[in-house]
Amino acid sequence: QVQLVESGGGSVQAGGSLRLSCAVSGLTNSAGYMGWFRQAPGKEREGVASMNTGGGYTSYADSVKGRFTISQDNTKETVYLQMNRLQPDDTAMYYCAAARWLPDYRGSLDSDDYTYWGQGTQVTVSS
Repeated sequence: QVQLVESGGGSVQAGGSLRLSCAVSGLTNSAGYMGWFRQAPGKEREGVASMNTGGGYTSYADSVKGRFTISQDNTKETVYLQMNRLQPDDTAMYYCAAARWLPDYRGSLDSDDYTYWGQGTQVTVSS
């Protein structure tokens, strides 16, 4: 059974940092691609960051470039999202997602491309 479990969310003031973690289990030979998405109340789910776990390619939404970094540990069983210089607009439920294969080797920020999803962790940024 595939499980993705996010942790690390919380409340911070604008300008602060958080690191989200996503523990992945049940995926033999690891997922090929991991992504972080977020959804604020009343808004559509938005792709934030994506990673090709084999080649190390990463991609980011324009709104987070230079502030967020996606990475993985050596076992590829935990994926991180380091979030710096947080802003109130970053407030959302954050989800990690996994896919065994994507048509673009660089990754994808399209939620439809991902098969497995976690339950989410809340991030709240106050001004």
